[in-house]
Amino acid sequence: MLAWDKNYEASSVLPADIHLLKAHLLRLKFSIELNYEIDQPGSDFIFSIHAAQTRLQSVVNESLVISHNLSHNLYTDPVTYTRFLRLKAFSGPLRVRYEATVDLDHYFGPPEQIKEVAVANLPGSVLAYIYPSRYCQSDRLHRLAVKEFGHLWQGYSRVQAIRDWVLNRVTFRSNSSDSNTTAVDTLVEEVGVCRDFAHLMIALCRAVNIPARFATGIDFGADPALGPTDFHAYVEVYLGGRWYIFDPSGVAIPMGFVRIGTGRDAADSAFATIFGGVRGAAPVINIEVMQNAAGELMVPQHVHYALSTDGQFDQILD
Repeated sequence: MLAWDKNYEASSVLPADIHLLKAHLLRLKFSIELNYEIDQPGSDFIFSIHAAQTRLQSVVNESLVISHNLSHNLYTDPVTYTRFLRLKAFSGPLRVRYEATVDLDHYFGPPEQIKEVAVANLPGSVLAYIYPSRYCQSDRLHRLAVKEFGHLWQGYSRVQAIRDWVLNRVTFRSNSSDSNTTAVDTLVEEVGVCRDFAHLMIALCRAVNIPARFATGIDFGADPALGPTDFHAYVEVYLGGRWYIFDPSGVAIPMGFVRIGTGRDAADSAFATIFGGVRGAAPVINIEVMQNAAGELMVPQHVHYALSTDGQFDQILD
């Protein structure tokens, strides 16, 4: 079993362990509970709380409980595999609870062999992630990005350098930003939460023509001092024909990220978009490691390899 102590303290996997990692699935079980008090005459909701289903992330089982017998619809985006739950609720209390058990079959790549993809060779579905977006104003950061990272080898190590630069420049502080905070704001203020780290890293990557997108999951392995388990924002970067995971805030363990949604930035990937008068409580989230189908308990940990759970372009690569 590859693991560390029961408190999930960070450790690193040595190169010799990579074959063992590849041979075993990681299984995680999580739950998300959302509670609202809805004003008259009611409200429409779009939730993004379901685990995405990709070639490398499979949902073993899942359940959805809504406190009222409400009509709802589940739509899966055919490109990103993000799943959107839509419903209309009347005034009064609303409780939505989602549980899932998920298997992660990570792709492990050697960082030194992963190169950037020229814009001319990008798949059409990736093109949206090289442009500026609402929270990621890459056009305004072009000069800075070229100065800091333009001279570096064009591959995984350059993206890692961008990630490290953001981590070292920005301080994580709860409740230090709001829904209007952009990448440029975070660059100036040098403080933020996970989504702010993600926005800044994405903007810097795009500024040097590297496709990058916003991803949401759960902060597995985060220090309890930061508060209860919560949603987590991280980054996926397109390199060498695959989307790789990066965590610019450094507060969680990327191997434990169950992908929920992806988009250009947080505007595309909110866990709840609400159309109406609503008061909500903090989400109640739990996540734990489970024995996989072979009866093995594989615990997420920090590794020196490039990680991916997407697999969208695997058939092309094969």
